[in-house]
Amino acid sequence: MASNVNPTVRRRRLGQELRRLRELKGMTAEEVAERLLVSQSKISRLENGRRSISQRDVRDLCGVYEVEDQRIVDSLMEMARDSRQQGWWHAFGDIPYSVYIGLETDAESLRVYEPQLVTGLLQTRAYAEALVQGALPETSMSDIDKRVQVRLRRQERITAENNPLRLWVVLDEAALRRVVGSKLVMREQLEYLIEMSQLPHVTVQVLPFEVGAHPGLNGQYAILEFADAADSSVVYLEGVTSDLYLEKAQDVQKYAVMYEHLRAQSLNVDQSRQFISDVAKEYAR
Repeated sequence: MASNVNPTVRRRRLGQELRRLRELKGMTAEEVAERLLVSQSKISRLENGRRSISQRDVRDLCGVYEVEDQRIVDSLMEMARDSRQQGWWHAFGDIPYSVYIGLETDAESLRVYEPQLVTGLLQTRAYAEALVQGALPETSMSDIDKRVQVRLRRQERITAENNPLRLWVVLDEAALRRVVGSKLVMREQLEYLIEMSQLPHVTVQVLPFEVGAHPGLNGQYAILEFADAADSSVVYLEGVTSDLYLEKAQDVQKYAVMYEHLRAQSLNVDQSRQFISDVAKEYAR
């Protein structure tokens, strides 16, 4: 696969364009579904990029929308072809959050709030292994290794020489206090966290217990932003059996405002490093 083709992002862009064409035609998803003798849910999944789009789907939809410019049709057909290629993560088999990985791989910046654990992009191997074993006790060792390998591969976006991912992380104090693996694993993890926080494109802030109630009490979330203006920002909410992706502007704005409050209530960068260092020393006793 060409390195500049991200199937997840291609599906998303194609879905957005198909939605735009439908709205220009003044049709509802239900009306389109009736014309094509398919379910309305299929049209919705095609438009939100959660389902692979075949060239036949594109051809049929362009016919319904009466797209006369063949260049537009050809462009959409090419995007459909690219969207069915496989990203690097497919080499690891069935990954539950593959849609998120596709978005993260193409994102320019990522803002994360983590209330319970160190965010995956900043985890050590030992911490990641202990975390997966504890969170998924019935998982086989081979599947644990696969998940850890994917996590480590994702981290290459942070250490890339060219165009590294801009990462801003707000960690609740609980993420530092919860012993994952052992005290030794935790000390090494927190020392690594301090090291990574010194990269110019990585910011880590700690939200201490003493803050009390705050806007992040509902749980973890991430905001992904992209360099291409055609790609709207996405809020990612991780679930046990399914994940949620919010793309409406008002939803993204609400979570962005919440994040600003979390940043304001957290310790600043220097204070956070010192706080993490102090907790790491506690694990050395």
